[in-house]
Amino acid sequence: MRIAVIGQSLFGQEVYKELRKDGHTIVGVFTIPDKDGKADPLATEAEKDGVPVFKFPRWRLKGQAIQEVVTQYKATGAELNVLPFCSQFIPMEVIDHPRHGSIIYHPSLLPRHRGASAINWTLIHGDKKGGFTVFWADDGLDTGPILLQRECDVEPNDTVNTIYKRFLFPEGVKGTVEAVRLIAEGKAPKITQPAEGATYECIQKKDNAKIDWNQSAEALHNWIRGNDKVPGAWAEVDGQKVTFYGSSLVDNGTAVNGQPLEIPGASQPGIVTKSGLVLFGNDGKTLLVKNLQFEDGKMIAAAQYFRSGSSAAVELTEEEKTFAVQMRAVWQSILSNVSQIEDSTDFFKSGAASMDVVRLVEEVKLRASSCQLQNEDVYMNTTFQDFIQMCVRKLRGEDDEEELVVDYVEKNINNMTIKMPHQLFINGEFVDAEGGKTYKTINPTDGTAICDVSLAQISDVDRAVAAAKEAFEEGEWGKMNPRDRGRLIYRLADLMEEHQEELATIEAIDSGAVYTLALKTHVGMSIQTFRYFAGWCDKIQGSTIPINQARPNRNLTFTKKEPMGVCAIVIPWNYPLMMLAWKTAACLAAGNTVVLKPAQVTPLTALKFAELAARAGLPKGVINILPGSGALVGQRLSDHPDVRKLGFTGSTEIGKHIMKSCAVSNVKKVSLELGGKSPLIIFSDCEMDKAVRMGMSSVFFNKGENCIAAGRLFVEDSIHDLFVQKVVEEVKKMKIGDPLDRSTDHGPQNHKAHLDKLVEYCQTGVKEGATLVCGGRQVQRPGFFFEPTVFTDVQDHMYIAKEESFGPVMIISKFKSGEVDDVLRRANATEYGLASGVFTRDISKALYVSERLNAGTVFVNTYNKTDVAAPFGGFKQSGFGKDLGKANYLSVDFICQNLSHLYLKQSSTVFFRL
Repeated sequence: MRIAVIGQSLFGQEVYKELRKDGHTIVGVFTIPDKDGKADPLATEAEKDGVPVFKFPRWRLKGQAIQEVVTQYKATGAELNVLPFCSQFIPMEVIDHPRHGSIIYHPSLLPRHRGASAINWTLIHGDKKGGFTVFWADDGLDTGPILLQRECDVEPNDTVNTIYKRFLFPEGVKGTVEAVRLIAEGKAPKITQPAEGATYECIQKKDNAKIDWNQSAEALHNWIRGNDKVPGAWAEVDGQKVTFYGSSLVDNGTAVNGQPLEIPGASQPGIVTKSGLVLFGNDGKTLLVKNLQFEDGKMIAAAQYFRSGSSAAVELTEEEKTFAVQMRAVWQSILSNVSQIEDSTDFFKSGAASMDVVRLVEEVKLRASSCQLQNEDVYMNTTFQDFIQMCVRKLRGEDDEEELVVDYVEKNINNMTIKMPHQLFINGEFVDAEGGKTYKTINPTDGTAICDVSLAQISDVDRAVAAAKEAFEEGEWGKMNPRDRGRLIYRLADLMEEHQEELATIEAIDSGAVYTLALKTHVGMSIQTFRYFAGWCDKIQGSTIPINQARPNRNLTFTKKEPMGVCAIVIPWNYPLMMLAWKTAACLAAGNTVVLKPAQVTPLTALKFAELAARAGLPKGVINILPGSGALVGQRLSDHPDVRKLGFTGSTEIGKHIMKSCAVSNVKKVSLELGGKSPLIIFSDCEMDKAVRMGMSSVFFNKGENCIAAGRLFVEDSIHDLFVQKVVEEVKKMKIGDPLDRSTDHGPQNHKAHLDKLVEYCQTGVKEGATLVCGGRQVQRPGFFFEPTVFTDVQDHMYIAKEESFGPVMIISKFKSGEVDDVLRRANATEYGLASGVFTRDISKALYVSERLNAGTVFVNTYNKTDVAAPFGGFKQSGFGKDLGKANYLSVDFICQNLSHLYLKQSSTVFFRL
């Protein structure tokens, strides 16, 4: 379609870019005039593409459309107007002119919160759900028919900024583009807005953002966060206007120690503590404010209120003076409207905006990589002199935080610089292994060494366990309020999200994972896992139990769920970061400490994770990472008397050995996620295209290095040949290559020994008489690449029918129509029971089969659908215990075992899709 984009801001810029990607012609961009010599981002992007840009200061004058402006607009010949974010009043002559009319993005679930401050009022009212609406423009204020809506949960401590960045911006861009797509396809609805529930609130400005202290703590919290950062909730303190930022609700069972601060109108004085300013509602409950801003624009940490301005200026060295000169030039380039940058020049009073803050932080990183600034650091040091003093103190390690020393290996790859720790991480520090022993970790894409990694020895294991034990028994972690522990874990997830591209790149070069998959699954699900378990920290509860002697003897019996102590974790090489997250997140949420051994061939994301954990503020000793051999490090962890629980994911053979060692040493608890030979049964009444697509995914996902991969497909004989034909056609389309190439479908196998086993596995299948339809060979190129492989005519007695390949090898067997029980018998004729699947349109058959498949997870008309809220684990020799979900607490994972699970068969997880 021919589209006119009317609006401004980065949001408008992203919508514009995505519409062009979707193949639409942007006939004109109508945006605001340049401000202080700077063009709006939307204008900048369109001008770069040669799209006509119009910068009208206004469209109407005295309530009437300016005809010259309207004429220029009509000349573009737009078929649709898209208003992603627009602060100007657009005349109805323009709104109604295109053939398809006009659509507008609005950041609330209409009809609730009409008006320009919708996000603010969503938070001020304490709404549990937020979201956005794309609606058809009419002559009312946000009253037009609804085209599309998307909703999200509002987190308890969300601000305007966080909910916008997390959902309203990224999903809003997608939703606006989807709305245009529906219009182009003639499928766009027009749903009249209901009158019930409609609200309209005023525009939030500084004048009406004053805090009314005669409210509950929750209402005060909602008011402060609903005005954070713009326009900013304020109150009179010590005779001046002070603005409050970074509010969170506080556990009211915690004692508050600090210096009182009188606040006129408040029910009681605030208390300045080490954590910030504690405020009281009229209900006696509390909230915590992190930052304060004064009338002159100066922002400080609330904890510094009585110390602000007290620190003496540091004298700069010659090297630091050079840095100051460089930063003065950066300020000058940003503040181009200022003739000269003086020490007293104020960044924001000189016209800087939030995007300029982001640029300034990045410019500092380019010139001093060890000076890791946050946006808040700029807001708290607004003059050039204060900014330089702050940077210098950070460079010297004098910013009240102990410096984390990291000896990085840096590589410029994937259009970024990745910084990889390579030493052991013990007790909050990166250290060399005993004797300085190292080994090389290999890039499977080309077989070259990435870097030398410290190789842990037995003494290193003992040091790590001792640090974890001390952190649990004597450190602040064991005494920490569960909610505070949750906040730290959530902060860790935020840092992982900030570094997700770097983590995904490291995962790709260290494990061979395709970058796009690593970003979505390896890293994306890891972030989700930490966020999910952060929410469990204060919800781990025991129970009260009625007993015979309760009356008349007044006896009370209750159970408590308590952390175990030091937990050892040993993880595999197929999902290095995700396996770490699945086990570590639950362990931390329960209050335990961790000693983790990553797979020797894939240590790098675990070490990067350790760095982020330290920067998130997790205390020393809580997390310890030991790259090394299983025979040495894994064995010592199994034997160590101070380890109280061991979680292992890997082969059944090693799992049995670990279980024995854990029993002999100190009867430590153990959970095992072991091998699998997961059956997938495909009936003739399936949806063929879906079965082919999902069947492919069940085997070739993550190049077959997937614990729940379908190890054997049973296909009903009447559709067998067609199914095989379609699979082979799709296999031939798969692109094998560099995992960092965005078009790659299939990357290298993880390491050389595994590649050799795959070759041997396929040779065995051929020797036994199975039909090799395609693949079965190593790709002739540098690195550890193996062709996607398909075998048919596989009989039950064959080696490849019984044993796991753990690679991209599809094993297909026929079964006769109508013999449901027989194919179930064959599917269950394995010592493994990790996962299974069935494809059929018949719901009765699906339920019958899923109930009788002996596996921890059953997929119905889908596959590979794991979720952080759903328990995951196997039966039989696929292990016991559950990762993920509430079951992590109620079965046999990182807290004390629930007795009912000692006597009952483990439950299955069924993912059902019709």
